[in-house]
Amino acid sequence: MSQPAYPIHTARLTLRPVTLDDLDDVYAYQRRPDVARWMRGAGPRTREQSRASVLAMASDDALRAEGDCLTLAVVTDDGVIGTVELVWRSRLDRAAELGYVFHPDHGGRGLATEAAAALLDWGFDGFGLHRIYARCHGRNDASARLMTRLGMRQEARHVESYLFRGEWADQLVFAILAREWRSRAATARV
Repeated sequence: MSQPAYPIHTARLTLRPVTLDDLDDVYAYQRRPDVARWMRGAGPRTREQSRASVLAMASDDALRAEGDCLTLAVVTDDGVIGTVELVWRSRLDRAAELGYVFHPDHGGRGLATEAAAALLDWGFDGFGLHRIYARCHGRNDASARLMTRLGMRQEARHVESYLFRGEWADQLVFAILAREWRSRAATARV
């Protein structure tokens, strides 16, 4: 089993496992149409759907086996403003997938970048990953910009590769290697 030493602190954030006490904060953004717009499945969530989501995320506190998800609440003085996650995709290839969802009211201040960077740090240095990738809908410009800010390169645009709300959609794939992440971090310290 592998998990970060909780909580993870950054300059402005605390990252920790999700708990049922986070329901009100999580529901505050999961119920919004602008958040649900890019999420697979139905539209905005009801409170009961958010409760089920929080319960599922609360059990995602460590990577025990390939396929597991580590989901962390991103906390400020305002409460939980989003989540970041790593899905362990391959033990052999030492690869994982990054995911994130944030309350739009907290956008534009670099908080999502800060949270995702903290999880990338742990993924590479704490868990020993070689490669982390992320995917988004081809029209989700905000997500693509976040991946670019993290230093991830766009590796692919899969044209009409999946059904999204009844229509064929493009999917963008971004990735970064451990050596690239460490080089970027070393450059930032200079």
